[in-house]
Amino acid sequence: MATAAARPQPVEIPNKLYFRIGDVSRLTGIKAYVLRYWETEFGTLSPKKSGTNQRLYRRKDVELVLEIKHLLYEKRYTIEGARAFLQQRRGANRAALQPPAPAPASQSSLFGPEPGQAQAKLGPVKAELKAILALLS
Repeated sequence: MATAAARPQPVEIPNKLYFRIGDVSRLTGIKAYVLRYWETEFGTLSPKKSGTNQRLYRRKDVELVLEIKHLLYEKRYTIEGARAFLQQRRGANRAALQPPAPAPASQSSLFGPEPGQAQAKLGPVKAELKAILALLS
């Protein structure tokens, strides 16, 4: 039977715009030098730096640190494995955001318009481009 100590407690991230490295260290339980090392290993973890070169983490950076911690310490991923997992997930998220390509209406649309149709469609575009060129001259 699993005990309450075995389950990680969810971290409540305060509603702030930026967090200093010490704040992130306290919130996540990760030492500051480990956070700095993770910045070199995970390209997506890139806090801004202030004028005094202090690292300023955003909320999404803190969430990423928590996810990296989960992958490395709880799921026992290697750093390379965690990096690959995050990149793969990011690629999947991008693919999910792109709308699917519309299906062609008919077989003829697979091979492009008829030559006469192309000229008819390009005529107004060409005229508009010439008008823009005249305005710029």
